[in-house]
Amino acid sequence: MKATGENSSSIALLLGIDNDATTGFWLLYAVIVILCVIVYKLGFAKKLPLAKSLFIYVLLLIGCFPLAILGIGLPVAEGLIVSAVFLGAYRYRLYKSKKKELDA
Repeated sequence: MKATGENSSSIALLLGIDNDATTGFWLLYAVIVILCVIVYKLGFAKKLPLAKSLFIYVLLLIGCFPLAILGIGLPVAEGLIVSAVFLGAYRYRLYKSKKKELDA
C-alpha cells in the first residue's frame, strides 16, 4: 500500500515514505526510536543496573513500532522533536541554576 502525500506527516514524507513505503517506514521507525531515546534520557532516565536498562530499551524498541505506524499519518516524530527541545532547554536551565548555586 502506498502512502499518499496528503495523509502523511511531514517527517514521513521527508524520509520518502511516499516513494518507497518499506524503506521509508523503517527510516521513520529509526528516527522515532532515536527521538524516544533522547526524550527518555532527558526527562525520565534514572541510574539503573545494566540488566534493567537493557530491559527498558528493549521495551522502548517494541513500543516505538506502533508509534511508527501511527507516525505515518500523525505528527509523532514532530511531537518528539518538540518534547526533546523543551526537555533539553529544561535540563540546560537546571544545570545553569545548579552551577550558579555551587558558585555562590
